Formats: sequence, C-alpha cells, structure tokens
Amino acid sequence: MDRDETHTPAVLPQQPVVTGRPVPLRVAVPLAVAAGLALLVAFPPYGVWPLAPVGVALLAAAVHRRRLRAGAGLGFLTGVAFFAPLLAWTNLHTGYLPWVLLSLLQAGYLALLGAGTAWVSPLADRSRWAWPALTGLLWVGQEALRDRTPFGGFPWGRLAFSQDTSPLLRLASLGGAPLVTFAVALAGGLLVTAAWRGWVTARETPPDDAPHAHGPQGGTPARRWASVAVPVAVAVALTAACLLVPVAAAGSGTTVTVAIVQGNVPRLGLDFNAQRQAVLNNHVDATIELAAQVAAGTQRQPDLVVWPENSSDIDPLRNPTAGARISQAADTIRAPILVGAVLLGPGAGQVRNVGILWQPGTGPDLDQLYAKRHPVPFAEYVPLRNVARLVSDKVDLIRADFVGGSTPGVVRAGPAVLGDVICFEVAYDGVVRDTVIGGAQLLVVQTNNATFDEAEARQQLAMVRLRAVEHGRPALMASTVGVSGFVAPDGRVSDATGFNTREVVVRQLRLDDGRTLATRLGWWPEVALAGLAAAALIGAAVLRRRQRAMPG
Repeated sequence: MDRDETHTPAVLPQQPVVTGRPVPLRVAVPLAVAAGLALLVAFPPYGVWPLAPVGVALLAAAVHRRRLRAGAGLGFLTGVAFFAPLLAWTNLHTGYLPWVLLSLLQAGYLALLGAGTAWVSPLADRSRWAWPALTGLLWVGQEALRDRTPFGGFPWGRLAFSQDTSPLLRLASLGGAPLVTFAVALAGGLLVTAAWRGWVTARETPPDDAPHAHGPQGGTPARRWASVAVPVAVAVALTAACLLVPVAAAGSGTTVTVAIVQGNVPRLGLDFNAQRQAVLNNHVDATIELAAQVAAGTQRQPDLVVWPENSSDIDPLRNPTAGARISQAADTIRAPILVGAVLLGPGAGQVRNVGILWQPGTGPDLDQLYAKRHPVPFAEYVPLRNVARLVSDKVDLIRADFVGGSTPGVVRAGPAVLGDVICFEVAYDGVVRDTVIGGAQLLVVQTNNATFDEAEARQQLAMVRLRAVEHGRPALMASTVGVSGFVAPDGRVSDATGFNTREVVVRQLRLDDGRTLATRLGWWPEVALAGLAAAALIGAAVLRRRQRAMPG
C-alpha cells in the first residue's frame, strides 16, 4: 500500500452545511430592546397581545448564531426593557432600590434564555421547522425556573398572562399556563422562521464564492415568498384554531349570589397600614349600605360577601372592637363574610395573612380559615435579614414576618365551596390548583392593591381570567381599591370596578364541580415541556461536538 493510501482519511456522512452569520451587533442590540418593549405592550394595561409572539421573535433573531456570552447579554437587555417598566409599580412607595433589584433579577432569567437560544442555534439551522418548537420549549423552561427560584420564585410576566383577551387563552383548559406560554413562543418562533432569510440545506449548499452577508438567499422568488408566507400562515392558523378549543360555559350546579365589597382606603400608599381602623370601617359601612339596598328591594340578597385582603389589618380575634364591627356587618347583611385579616402569631414577632369566614350571629368560624401559603419575600417576610440589611435598611420596615400556612384555601361557605388565594398567589399554578382538587367551586382572589397602581391590578386580573379558564370555574377578584370583578369560566369579565373607588358589586354565579384536562394533568405538561427543553440543550451540545469533529 503506498504512502498516500495509508493516510487517506475516512469519509464522513454528508451533513447539512449552513453558512451565514448572526445579525450584526448594531442591529441585534435594538432588536433585543424592541423585544422587551413589545413584550411589555402585550401585557395589561396596554393589552396588545399579538405583540407577545413578536417580542419572542425579535429576541430569537437577535441571539441566533451568537456566542453564549453575547446571547446572555442580549437576553439581559430584553429583560431590562421588559421587566423594568412592567414592575414599575413596585417603586411607587418603597423607593427605587427594590424595583431595580427585582427587575435585574428577573432580567437575569431572560439572560439565561438568550444564552440557551444561542446555544441551540445549530439545531435550528439543521432543520428549519425545529426553530419554532425550540423557541417554545426554551421559554417554558425559563419560566419553570423563574417561577420557583429564588425563595419560591416570582411568576409575574409569564407569557401566558399576556393572553387574557387572546384565542390562545383557551389552551389553559388543556395544559394550564405552561401550554399557553408554549403556544405564544411557538408562534414567535414561526415568525422568526419566516423573517430569517439565511436557511441552507444540504441540497442547497452554495458554491464557495456565493455571497452570504447573513446567509444566502437561494431558491426561486416563489420559493422565497413561500418560505415567508407559510410560517406566518401557520402562526395565524394556530392562533385562530384555538377558538375551537372548548372551554367551560356557565356551571351546571347551584346558583349563588355573591357580593364583592371594595371599601377603598383614605390614602393610597404604604401608610394605609396606619389607617387600619378607617379601612375596616369603610368595608363595614359599605356592607351596611348594601344591606339597606337589599331591604329596600333595590339589590339582591347575597348568599356570600367577600372582603379583600387587609380589609381588617386589626386582628379581629384579639381586638373586641374590630370583631364587633365585622359582626355588625355580617348580622346586618344576614350572610357570611369572607374577611381578609391579619392575625397575630403563632409565634412572637410573627403574623398571618388570612381569609376567615365570619358568620352572622356566631362570628368567626375558625374551621373555615385560610392562611396564605406563599408570603412574598422581602415584602411580607425578610429572608436572610442580616444580609438584606447590608443592602438596604428598608427591610426593617417589615417588623413582623408573615408565616405561611400549610393547607390549601378550601373554605366552605354555606352553599359554595371557595378556593381562596391571596394576592400574588394567583400567579402560582399549584396554589390555585390545590383548591380545585380540594373541591373548590368558586375561585376567590383576595388582594390589596393600595400600595401599587391600576396597571398592577389589571395584570393581576388577567391572571384571574386565565385561572378561571384553566379550571373551568367562575372566579372573582376582591381588591381594597380596585380593580375588583367577576370572571366567567370562559374568561369573560363582568362588573369590573374602577381604581381607587368605593364600590359594591353583586352577581349571581352558577357553580361547577367538573375538572378540566388541565386540572387533571396538573404540572405534567410543564414537566414534559421543560424536560424537552433540557433535551434540546443536550442535543445542541452533541451536535456542536460533532460539528467540531468534522473536517474543515
């Protein structure tokens, strides 16, 4: 055997050859910022939901084919442009530092998303139609991580929560918020697939002297137009097809009449806590006025009255005056009241944020008491207080740490079984689902928006709409200052109140005991999608290794 034959390399299987570069950095940076702003405008109070997939597409285009560090940096830019204005309500009364730190923390998760999206670029280049699915999977994986870390996570700003008026909302009944997020990001992946003009397959490998500023164009004009039109048409068809997904109509169970009392506060801001007696009196007086209207025949007699979170920041079990005032309201309206109260204990320096059922004639029913399971870190309790104090002495404004409850908020209130969650808990999938599994027929969100603004309240109401569809339950949100209102099982809002107003709304609701597919599946759709995201990251690592081993 001669010398040349001895050193002839083995012939490797032909692989798809992809040429082209990422978009120039001078273009990628504005794309990343625009992505964050598009995501922002998709959420309430703006509510332009089609911009959510547009924002996803812009970020995907900005980071495609980039190095990990560049992808992370661009993702971080998107996160800052998105979260800083979205969470601006956190700086209204607590200063800029909490807002800045929270926004940067949340932006860090989009930095991870940007790096992950850049990492799987070889998979997207290998198969054009893989890009949309990869985009959807990575967004679900990012949200699964952000929803749980650190200190239990902060799910605000999930893609699913931007779709309260979108046909995609109906997917919540099949797979909850994770499936809605996947669909939004999938649509965004289809849009970037249509816009990106740098696709090359093995059959279309250009000659060595072919120009490729951002990848070759290739193909006839008809094929180029089809490469744009088909993914866009699929994205539109996907969205429109969701209108065919069945959602629960009015329930088939008992009809109940429910009143929401939005008593308002003397002044917005953190000092509402210094007006505790005035806030309690507002809710008592509004309930007594409702009783007068019932007696006059101008309003229905409610079977249940719901007061918001913090409607009694004076512990009514220990303060006789506060307890007497609530009893006066319950006796006058002749219906149980679900009171949002702060209770002292169980230990020294500890308090609980609860919903407690107050019966006419007998007072508090301690068997029907729900203690908030997921207190908000650095707002209701301070983890690592000594360390946090080094960052800001404002942590000491929280003098007593709220202690979380241990049982779901299933409250039996006469003819209705309530699924009570308090304030931000509505953002957490498991907290809400546990009440439905426990028998809840009506979802109740007690909240206090006096320290925030109307944008935050409307973002929260969008979450209530998704939960109603997800579990096929009527729902309501009761706020101290607004926005309060009722939500049908199909997501429609009725009797929404204004912000910073005193209002009482009464509505008949038909209860339901059924379970949607999303309720039955629980967290498995998210586990499956996040698992596939992890598999994609591993697959990209394998492909990158093979590409490095290829000659040339």
